[in-house]
Amino acid sequence: MSSYILKRLGLSAAVILTVLIVLFSLLRLIPGNPVTIALGPQATPEAIARYTDKMNLDQPVLTQFATYAGNVVTGDLGEDIFTGRKVSTIVGEQIGYSLTLMIAAMGWAMILGIPLGCLAAVRPNTWLDRITGVLSVGTIAIPSFLMAIWALLIFSVQLRLLPAMGAGETGNRADQALHLILPAFAVGLGWVGYLARMVRASMLEVLGEPFVRSARAFGLSPRRVVFGYALPVAILPTITLIGMGFGGLISSAVFAEVIFARPGVGKLIFDSVQARNFPIVQGAVVVTTALYILVVLMSDLLVSWIDPRVRSTL
Repeated sequence: MSSYILKRLGLSAAVILTVLIVLFSLLRLIPGNPVTIALGPQATPEAIARYTDKMNLDQPVLTQFATYAGNVVTGDLGEDIFTGRKVSTIVGEQIGYSLTLMIAAMGWAMILGIPLGCLAAVRPNTWLDRITGVLSVGTIAIPSFLMAIWALLIFSVQLRLLPAMGAGETGNRADQALHLILPAFAVGLGWVGYLARMVRASMLEVLGEPFVRSARAFGLSPRRVVFGYALPVAILPTITLIGMGFGGLISSAVFAEVIFARPGVGKLIFDSVQARNFPIVQGAVVVTTALYILVVLMSDLLVSWIDPRVRSTL
């Protein structure tokens, strides 16, 4: 197990290094002076000189990248162009909102999607299976940003049941929960279909395995056979899907945060791109990438702990 963990950590470090190289290169691949791109065409010569010295842009490219990578490793993501605040502080203030949204979205999708997939597999080719299939394909096909707009128009504008904008009053958990319902619904709806289809396919395969037939032959109850023997094995591909789908949740959260005017890393990146505040864009992308790699690593380690056969595939 320790060897597998070391290999996974090595791959994760390689991915982060690749992301840093890409982010570092993007600004320099854009035609024009990177200082003018960052500060805008109206920047004064004094501001350009200060920014050039601060960002080490007068140094060789390899030296610039080594300095940038070293700062990232130590947690220094740079400073905001306009306010001078640390990018790590700004991103840290917003990351909690995004994580709350993604956890809530995936949480309710798992609570609904996994049981639906199990029921559809236990009763294949029945009306329940067909309805689950139609609902799964329908929810997958609807883009999250379109669902967010519909939810906003129906539940906030027309019915006035739920608040439309913001994240709720600070310190008021009930108000924050109300403001979280619509964004979490819009982001997580598509995952209900993904999880239901994945669990159904895995369960159908596992229910035909010899150990499941043996459990039934010993007279165990259907509930215990499904949830005690089949589901722990069938859930392994779903755990991997959830880990790999974390990146999709981040992109969906961007639309939800913009449409519902919620604070979060997605809206922070959106606003920073419009303001050409590239240090914040770079820092936010580095943080979200690191979170994505961490979630994928945790899902892989969980799967390898449950099923030791996975460790021999790396």
